Amino acid sequence: MASVSAAELRRRVRAVEEVKARTRELAAANALATREAAVTAAKAKEDAEVAAREAAAAVLRLFDNDAELVAKLLGVTAEELEREAKPVTAARAKEVIEELRARAERPRPVRRARKAGAAATAPSTGSPTSVSDGGLADAD
Repeated sequence: MASVSAAELRRRVRAVEEVKARTRELAAANALATREAAVTAAKAKEDAEVAAREAAAAVLRLFDNDAELVAKLLGVTAEELEREAKPVTAARAKEVIEELRARAERPRPVRRARKAGAAATAPSTGSPTSVSDGGLADAD
């Protein structure tokens, strides 16, 4: 068995203690980050549930409270739809409907992404003349 000096033992003990301390720091930081993520996810879930209830109330109002028809359109039961919509006030449902009307009245954006993407790649592929002539444009 090899003998280890007192200085080497102290160095090893310090190294082990440093690893323990760093592990504890990382565990605490991980716990904080995970908790923050859980709080953020819970808030997002709550916001989504509120939005879903408001949307249910708005669609029912727009379809004259015909829960059976809306339920068929959405693929849910009428009871579930009514249960979701019930906590939403009539005033909030009207606000949601007004927001939807405002969105519906805005002109739809014109999609030009494909043309812009094609134009961006065209100069790198060569001139259109050489492509349309089969690469024989310079053969004159």
